Order: sequence, then structure tokens, then C-alpha cells
Amino acid sequence: MKRILITGGAGFIGSFLSERLVNDGNDVICLDNFFTGSKDNIRHLIGNNRFELVRHDITIKYYAEVDQIYNLACPASPLHYQYNPIKTMKTSVLGIINMLGLAKRCKATILQASTSEVYGDPKLHPQQETYWGNVNPIGIRSCYDEGKRCSETLMMDYNRQNNVNIRIARIFNTYGPRMAVNDGRVISNFILQALQNKPITVYGDGTQTRSFCFVDDMIDALIKLMNNSENYIYPVNLGNPNEIKIIDIAKLIIELTNSNSEIIHKELPQDDPAQREPDISTAIKLLDWKPSVALKDGLIRTIEYFTKII
Repeated sequence: MKRILITGGAGFIGSFLSERLVNDGNDVICLDNFFTGSKDNIRHLIGNNRFELVRHDITIKYYAEVDQIYNLACPASPLHYQYNPIKTMKTSVLGIINMLGLAKRCKATILQASTSEVYGDPKLHPQQETYWGNVNPIGIRSCYDEGKRCSETLMMDYNRQNNVNIRIARIFNTYGPRMAVNDGRVISNFILQALQNKPITVYGDGTQTRSFCFVDDMIDALIKLMNNSENYIYPVNLGNPNEIKIIDIAKLIIELTNSNSEIIHKELPQDDPAQREPDISTAIKLLDWKPSVALKDGLIRTIEYFTKII
């Protein structure tokens, strides 16, 4: 049994992680300011003597005695992180400084939820961890992209200077139940539009690609990375390497929902990446992990969730 702090623990990925770690017999402190997280995601855990919910913003210091820290606190969808870009950057930079300070004091292992967005609009395909990326430092997505890149820098510097035990997870597109209805992401947008027989909005011509990982697979990967026996401190890509065009995911969701929606096209947003596919060879070798949930199966489970909540 460990005492584990999860920041952003009431969010989409964070709530599943909270649930899994509690069920595994750990004491979990769930920290969330509820900007994008929701009590509904973790309501079933409230009252469990292994689970503690704290409303807190990680840009403000937090003190606790813990063995592990999963730092998942930061809005992850463009709609949310562009709403208050300065706050997004503060969460990524000040937040990780506060959590690294806590890890240093407690001698805790800390995992940073980084992102595939550190690669920007990549010129290397698929993306390997050794690739430095192609990021616009002054665009509308920069608050998130550069904030996450800076957090990785701080993780490495705290390791080199203070010997903090670190893990860096570069998370690629993840989907599943408990995604926020209004988060503006591809999967949730398309499912909601299809269920309501509204036009499905595809930005650009739809030939841009993404790789979608079901949330259960992602939780397995994060826990394995945190507890890897080699104490591997360098970034690890976590995601599904099966690449699909946006236009094809729209058609698949229309099929699975038996929707009458038509596909319409709108202008591509600034700095929207043309390709996203992780090279997960490091995760396969280091963690003996690769995704097991097929896209169609994961979409069916996600559609069932959205059908209930709307």
C-alpha cells in the first residue's frame, strides 16, 4: 500500500487513475480545482476510507506526506487551455515547481503527465522520444505546448540538481467514458453531434491523422511507468500507434451511432498538427505494454456513456 497524490484527480484520466489505485489498496489524495474536472467522475469514491478529495489549485503550494505523485493537473483540450492561456502556463510551470518541491521534501516519485503536443506539428513520423519537435512558441496553442515542454525541463533539472525520482509520460490522444461533454475534442465532439443528428464538424479536409488510445490502456501504462523497476527518468510515449484520418473517424462514429449526421468542413485552426502517431517501442521494451482495446470497441463503450449522460 502506498500513499498517492493525484493532481487533476477528478478529471477524465485522473478519475480512472484514482479509482484504479484505490481499488488496488492504496490511499489516494485527489487534488482538483474543478476547472475541467468534475465531482461526478469521482462521486462513487467519496466515502471510501482510502480516498480523500481536496479542492486545491496546484499553482498554490500543497503539503502532504506521500510516496508517489501523479501530476495530471492541466486543461488538455484546446478549447479549455486557450480559454485562459496565462493560467494554463502557470499550471504547467508553477504547478510542477510546487509538486517537484513536494516530491523533493517527501522523497516521493513524481510522474508528469506530458503530452504529444511537445512535438508540435511534427516533421518526423511517427514521433520518437528523441525528436525535439516543431513547436510555434508564440501561437494560440503555445501556452499548452510550451508549458508542457517547460515542465519536462523542470523535471529533468530537479532530477539532476536535487536527485528527485521522476517519470515523464508523453500522452497521446486518449478517449473513453467521462470525457467532458464540452471539451471540444475530436471523439467527444463527433459522438455528441452524431447522437443528436447534428452536422459533424471536420476542420480542414479531414486528412490530418490522429492515434486514439482507450483510457483503460492509458491507466495501465501510467501505473507501469510509475512503478518500473529500472527507475527510467526519460520521456516515454504512451498512446496507440494505429493512425487514422479524422474524416474516417467521423464516418466510423456515424456508423456506430446509426446517425443521420452529415459531415461539414470548417477552416483548420492555427498550428493544428497534420499527423500524430507515437513510436511506442520504448514503452513496449521498458514496460512490456501496448494498447489492447481496439478503436471500434472503445468507441462503442464511449458512445454508451454519452448516450446515458445526454
